[in-house]
This record gives sequence, structure tokens and C-alpha cells, in this order.
Amino acid sequence: MKMKKILKIGSAFIGIIVGAGLASGQEILQYFTSFGLWGIVGAVVTTALFAYVGMMLVWLGSRAKQPSHKEVIYGVSGRFLGLIIDYILIFTLFGVGVVMIAGAGSNLNQQFGIPIIAGTTLISILVIVTGMLRVDRVVNIISGITPFLIIFVVIVSIYSFLTMDDSYLNLDSIARGHPTSLPNWFISAINYVSFNTAVGASMAIVTGAAETDRKTAAWGGLAGGIGLGLIILLSHLAIFAKIEEVGSLELPTLGIVNDISPFLGVLMSLVLFAMIFNTAISMFYSFGARFTEPGTKTFKLFFTITVVVGYATSFVGFTDLVSSLYPFIGYLGLVLIIVLFIAPFRVKKWAEDV
Repeated sequence: MKMKKILKIGSAFIGIIVGAGLASGQEILQYFTSFGLWGIVGAVVTTALFAYVGMMLVWLGSRAKQPSHKEVIYGVSGRFLGLIIDYILIFTLFGVGVVMIAGAGSNLNQQFGIPIIAGTTLISILVIVTGMLRVDRVVNIISGITPFLIIFVVIVSIYSFLTMDDSYLNLDSIARGHPTSLPNWFISAINYVSFNTAVGASMAIVTGAAETDRKTAAWGGLAGGIGLGLIILLSHLAIFAKIEEVGSLELPTLGIVNDISPFLGVLMSLVLFAMIFNTAISMFYSFGARFTEPGTKTFKLFFTITVVVGYATSFVGFTDLVSSLYPFIGYLGLVLIIVLFIAPFRVKKWAEDV
């Protein structure tokens, strides 16, 4: 029974973070593949950090049993630093929620030729409807979709390796020629983890709060972090192997799947849409929970208004939002990463409980 709970929490953690950028391959392209073979080392570093971050966030949530990230962050960081992190998370939740809405439009547009406004409108409506549910049902929805993405990532990776028709050195040269706003593979890996920590912290804490057993919560977060790292590594290798064909696409992973089979491309597009939805609902739900109590009329009204504003903001464009907003959030999120590493030392009793 505990193993089932651990896997559920781990799947939920992956589902929270794997949104439009990662599942589509656009994040992977900019953060890892653009550094060529060194992107593999970056992915390994990222996996190790995600394992720790996932474990700490979910465990802290389980210990605090609070409906939002506010009490946990202030408790671990103190008043001044807590205020800074709180505002970083608030900005991140809304900003990434907007990117998810934009990503949904790009996904359906690339695969089916549907106007971008149709995809953004559809996901906004779905997010608003789901936001009316209780938190445990939201977590169940998020964790239930994740395994489908993992299956597709494995399929894409195997196909890319088997059909790779160029040398590693040549692919490395082509990949390095792809533009990125990050200076090197190491900073890129750290930035990616800190960005996603800022993205996933609030909902991971909320997810942990729904689990009474702290050790189960911690193991679930650890499993989620490792699983997330493996998805990143496989996705990077897949895109690296096909960099010539998909490097210019907004959704490179979807491009690879379409090469395998148009039918699989349709399925992947639907899975991708579901993962985008996962992150979108996580971001806007956590944003609403930060200011109002979930389940109340005030929350539902505030939540709906927030999604509508996010919908209007999303028309800036998906790729532009990923390349400009994500690294900026990553640098801001470093503060939270540092706090998570010193948390067990600052609060000794918490460390002893685990």
C-alpha cells in the first residue's frame, strides 16, 4: 500500500513539473541539447538535484499540513527571506500558468492546424472547471496522466537512437549551434532545477500536505525527482539524435513522434496537451490557494479571474515566453534551492523526524 502511495506522489510531482516546455522538448532543447554532448552531464546533475528537491518539498508539505506554500516557506526561511521566496513563487505560478496556456495553443496548432486561440481557449475552460474540485481529486488527475508521457518518452528515445544516421561529433556541432540564453551546461543545469523548483514548490507542498505519513511523502518526492531526471535525460538524447530534423520546431518531441507514425503523433499531441493541462491546473490552483481558501466561493471567483487574465496574457507566444521567462525565474529560484539545502540544519527536529 505504501509503495502505491509513493508512486502516486512521485507521479504527481513529475506531472506538476512536466508541462508544455519539457514534454514538448522546447525546454530540453534550450537547456540541454544546445550544449551538445555536455548536455548529458547536465542531465545527470539535474537528476541528482531533483531527487533531493522532490524529497524535501513533499516532506515539508506533509509535515506542515498547510493548504498553501506560505506557512512552509516562512517557517523554513524566516520572515525576510520567506517574503522574498513567497513573491518569487507567486510570480512563477502565474507566469508559468500563462506559458502553459500558450503551449496548449502551439501544440494543437502544430499537430492539427487548429488556430492557436482555439487551443488556448479550450485549456483555459478545462482549467477553470477542474479548479472547482477538491485538492485530492486534482492530485489524482495530475498523477494519473504522467505514465502515458513516460511511455512516449521511452518510445521516442529508442526510435531516435535506432534511426540516428550521423556521427556524435557532427550532431554535437549542430546542437551547439542552436541558440540558448544560458552561458554553459553547468549553469544551465542548475538554472533548470531552480526554475522547476520555483514552478513545482507550491503544488508539491500541497501534495505532501495530503499525505499523513512523512516518510512515505519523502520517498514519493525522491522517486518523483529521479523519474523526472530520467525523463529529461532520455528526452535530451532523443532530440540530440534528431537535432537536424527537429531543432527548428516549437515542439521537437512531437516532431520526432510524427516521424515514427502520424497516428502516434496524434496520440502524443493529446498526451502533451494533458501534461500541459497538468501544469496549468497546478500553477493556477496553487496561485489561488496562496490568497484564498480552496473550495470557497471566494477561491472559485479569484481562481476564475486569474485564469482569464492568464489567457489574455498568453498571446505573447510560446517559444518567446520559454526563452525569456524561464531562465529569469531560474535565477530567482536559486534562493529557494539554497533554503531547501539548509532547511534540515536550521530545523533539526524536522531532520530527526525523517
